[in-house]
Amino acid sequence: MNLVRLLPVLLSFGLLAAHFSRANIFPLVILALLIPFLLLIRKAWVARSIQVLLLLGAAEWIRAMLDYIEIRKSIGDDWTRLAIILVTVAVLTACAGLVFRGKSLKLRYKL
Repeated sequence: MNLVRLLPVLLSFGLLAAHFSRANIFPLVILALLIPFLLLIRKAWVARSIQVLLLLGAAEWIRAMLDYIEIRKSIGDDWTRLAIILVTVAVLTACAGLVFRGKSLKLRYKL
């Protein structure tokens, strides 16, 4: 059942891996794919580290959004939909860290 609770975290890192793959930053692709394996360690520092990394991931989505908006503006394309999608992804990535506030994950990671 904890696997279901951790799905937002796994999905967030999967999306970050895809984002880094599109940007051809393969060390970060590998890192984003390996980080979820830390969840197998039942320590409080793992949960806190994952939460910090998810916040950094959300910041990366915002940074990427600003870059993509500039590109869209320079070629005269509409950028509104892009901004809505990437802000949503950033918020969901940041909120994925809230799964550790649940009772069962607090017990698992000794929080």
